Amino acid sequence: MSESLGSAVPLSTTEPRLTATRRVLPLRHPGRWIASAIVLVVIAQIVHGLATNPFFQWDRFQYWFLRPTILDGLLITLEVTVYSAALGLLGGILLALARLSRSPVLRAVSWVYIWLFRSVPLIVVLLFLYNFSALYKTLSLGVPFGPAFLTFDESRLATDMVVAVVGLSLNEAAYAAEVVRGGILSVDQGQHEAASALGLPKGYQFTRIVFPQALRSITPNYVNQLIGLIKGTSLVFYVSLLDLFGSVQSMGSTYPGDIVPLLLVATAWYLILTSVVSVIQFYVERYYSRGALRSLPPTPLQKVRTGLRDLRARIRKEAAI
Repeated sequence: MSESLGSAVPLSTTEPRLTATRRVLPLRHPGRWIASAIVLVVIAQIVHGLATNPFFQWDRFQYWFLRPTILDGLLITLEVTVYSAALGLLGGILLALARLSRSPVLRAVSWVYIWLFRSVPLIVVLLFLYNFSALYKTLSLGVPFGPAFLTFDESRLATDMVVAVVGLSLNEAAYAAEVVRGGILSVDQGQHEAASALGLPKGYQFTRIVFPQALRSITPNYVNQLIGLIKGTSLVFYVSLLDLFGSVQSMGSTYPGDIVPLLLVATAWYLILTSVVSVIQFYVERYYSRGALRSLPPTPLQKVRTGLRDLRARIRKEAAI
C-alpha cells in the first residue's frame, strides 16, 4: 500500500494542459467616427463654398495680397506691435513688482493704474492721447509748482506713431502686470525661502531664480495678450495711422467693389501673424520646460508623425478583426 502511494504521480504533471487563445477586441467608438465624419463634411462644405463663391473674388485677393500699399501697412502694424509689446511687458513687470512690494504707496498706485486702464476702452485711450495737445500745449520736467528744467512741444513730440505706441503700451502694461504677477505667485514659496537662506540679493533672486521659473506660467498667458495686441493695432487707424487695417480701409474706399477681397487680405495677414506668434510661443514654452518635465513635449512635426503612425496601426488592427 505504501509503495503504491509512494509511486503515484500527480495527474497535473503527466497530462498536457489545454490552453485557449483569446483575442482582446478593442472597444468600439461609433459615436466618435460619426462625429468625425460630420465634422469633415461640414469642413468640406465650407471649403467648397469659399472656393466656388464668386462673391469672394479670389483673383482680386491675389492682386491685393502683396501690393506695396498693403505691405507698407503691414510693416507699420509690425512696428507698432513690437514697440508696444516690449514697452507693455516692461511696464507690466514694474507694475507687478510694485503690487508685490511692501510699500503701501507703490501697491496703491499700481492697483489704481491697473484698475483704470483695464476699465477704459482702448479706443478711448487712443482718442484721448490723440487730442492731448488740446489740453496741454507743452510738457515740462522740473520742480513741482516751481521752475521747469526741460520743456517739450507736445504737438511736435506726439506724432501718429508715438500716440499709437504710447496708447497701446499703457493699455498693454495694465494687463501684462496681472499676467506677470500671477506668474511670480505661481513659483513655489520654498524657492523664495531657499534663495533668502543663501543670502542672495533680492535683485539676483528675482532675475536668476524667481523670474525664470515664473516664465513657464507667464509665456502662454502673455502670448494671448500679444495676439490681442496684434489685433488691437487695427484701432490705430482712428488716430490717422495707416496700419494694415487702415490701408485696407483706405483702399476699400477708393475701390468699393474690392471691399470683400481686401477684408480677406487683412484676415489672411492677421492669421499669418498670429500663427507665427503661436509657433514662437510653443518653442519658448518648450525651452523653459527643461528641468521641470522629465521629457520635453513633442514638436508639431513629431506629433504629426506619431498621429499618423498610431492611425496606421489602428487601421491595421481593426482590419485584422
